[in-house]
Amino acid sequence: MTPHPLVPRFWPVLGLLYAATLWGMVWYPLRLLDEGGLNGIWQSLVSYGAALTVVLPFYWRRRGELSNRLPRLLLMALAIGWCNIAFVLAMLEGNVLRVLLFFYLSPVWTILLGRLFLRERLSLAVILGLFSGMLGMLLMLWRPELGFDWLRGRADWFALTSGMGFAVANVLTRYLQDISITGKTVVSWLGVLAVGLIALLASDPSLPAVAPAVWWGSVSLGVLGFIGMSFAVQYGVTHLPVQQSSVILLFELVAGGLSAWWLAGESLRMTEWAGGGLITLAGLIVQWRGADAEHH
Repeated sequence: MTPHPLVPRFWPVLGLLYAATLWGMVWYPLRLLDEGGLNGIWQSLVSYGAALTVVLPFYWRRRGELSNRLPRLLLMALAIGWCNIAFVLAMLEGNVLRVLLFFYLSPVWTILLGRLFLRERLSLAVILGLFSGMLGMLLMLWRPELGFDWLRGRADWFALTSGMGFAVANVLTRYLQDISITGKTVVSWLGVLAVGLIALLASDPSLPAVAPAVWWGSVSLGVLGFIGMSFAVQYGVTHLPVQQSSVILLFELVAGGLSAWWLAGESLRMTEWAGGGLITLAGLIVQWRGADAEHH
């Protein structure tokens, strides 16, 4: 009996939805740790260092699979490293939903990367997606009293460039099919640690004086949170087309928006909601394009 075509997609889709939900809510423990005196860079180093310490011994014997793909793995590590560090810093400094909306311009960057490096054709759907995403960003930046408020503050820049890093990493994750999910996850954590150390040395490398509970809280976030979230993203992105995985991860907007409204009382202006809707529409158009391409 031939299995239903949707069955193989069930687990990758479920994994991405699980990761998107947790990533949409992770801002809350991040801010609690920041209030405890542990800044975003130190949080990333501690949390991802703890996750790597747990997983690396189980993977060590298989490390040889990485040797033939070092240039692309290095690029993927740096892209994911910046993506995660910038995302954490944006969440700590900015409005949660605004950060998520700028971050999820990533389907637009994925389209552009596909055109530049994979020579993918710009169909009508792709052009509509690009137009919708860029128009959405312009609306997000529009303030009636000021005109265009171009990427106000560091949080907007962190969110925007984090999404760019995410797009690069997703394309490379999908491309590196011969590397195991664990291998790609370990490489991504090494990238976070490398970028985090560079950022730390460029700012303030001194060890923060915080309570032991704060250190343990960051370790727990890495072991109990980031391990599952990272594996779920790697698994989903590896088994689904990049365009589809990017759109499924848009569920993070729902989780982030609801949690920010409930726990922090955050809200957006009407133009920001309209811009966010167009950015989301851009992602849906990309999904339509990806689904259409699979049937031709």
